[in-house]
Amino acid sequence: MSLSAFLSKNALKVENEKITVSNRFLSDEIDPETGKAIPMQWEIRAVTSTEDEELRKSCTKRVPIPGKKNQYQMETDANMYLGRLAVACTVFPNLNDKELQDSYGVMGADNLLKTMLTAGEYSNLIEQIQRICGFDSGIQEKVDEAKN
Repeated sequence: MSLSAFLSKNALKVENEKITVSNRFLSDEIDPETGKAIPMQWEIRAVTSTEDEELRKSCTKRVPIPGKKNQYQMETDANMYLGRLAVACTVFPNLNDKELQDSYGVMGADNLLKTMLTAGEYSNLIEQIQRICGFDSGIQEKVDEAKN
């Protein structure tokens, strides 16, 4: 056995993926088979563990434990985390573009995503991002797989 497979130069690079988040944003291209405009593709990247840790820290706060003086517990705001993860992973469209934010009347990339997408589209984006980042196989799936 050799550790050389773990060297940075030998590790496979995680490629960005293009996904369709919504059929409402149409490109100028026409599908020759259907004659209809092709939905715009979003470009999504995976974040590193270091980036993910920073995102989690930014969404975590100390909360007092009820009934226990001077004792706190750490709580992560899951919705805030997922929103910030979505922003960090989205390469295209540029969610920090002023013109794009102005067109929806919002400030901030996270607010833009939640305004421009329907609830189902946003959920689809989050699911795709979690898959691209490697969070797609949960413990329950592994338990079910082991049972079969």
